[in-house]
Amino acid sequence: MPNFEEMREKGLVKFNPVKPVVALEDFIKDPINHPLKTPSGKIEIYSNELAKMQKTWKLREGQQIVPIPVFENQREGILDPLKEKYPLQFYGYHYKGRTHSSFWEIPQIRETNPQEIWINPIDAQVRGIKTGDIVQVRNDLGIIQGMAKVTPKIIPGCAVTPQGAWAKYENGIDVGTCVNSLASIVPTAISKGNGQHSILVEIAKV
Repeated sequence: MPNFEEMREKGLVKFNPVKPVVALEDFIKDPINHPLKTPSGKIEIYSNELAKMQKTWKLREGQQIVPIPVFENQREGILDPLKEKYPLQFYGYHYKGRTHSSFWEIPQIRETNPQEIWINPIDAQVRGIKTGDIVQVRNDLGIIQGMAKVTPKIIPGCAVTPQGAWAKYENGIDVGTCVNSLASIVPTAISKGNGQHSILVEIAKV
């Protein structure tokens, strides 16, 4: 790596790998002396740890833990009947303008990295939404309000807003555009966290 003065002089520095990177190359060549960080040291398709959890953990109704890869229909997923009422899959994503919620209250950062709600042009058109419009994103748990950005970078049927915004309620509506205001606190089966990055919503222009 160049030192700081060299970096300032050269600007952008590109590094080209000497050879293509092969995933798990050491393990593939010598699995005995280069085991993986799994309980068995091998690539695991069937997990003994998950099998133990399946037998011993008490789960909520509708939840499951399976020791092999399977499709699991998740709450507020593509097959949830709630999708008839709330047809858009809504996500929070990590944003270049802050680290989670840190630095969000710095005016200069907010000016160059505004909090926006991204929606695909197809979904925006049927809702009469244009870039710069103030919109509300709602479900049975809450409402957030913010500025729309219409962009094909989001696939039809989905919408997003950066996670980490600070909630700010006015008349029961989160005008701080915090994605957690729409998220259930029902814990997931294994991590016991809330699944806030997959939410069914509807979006409307204010």
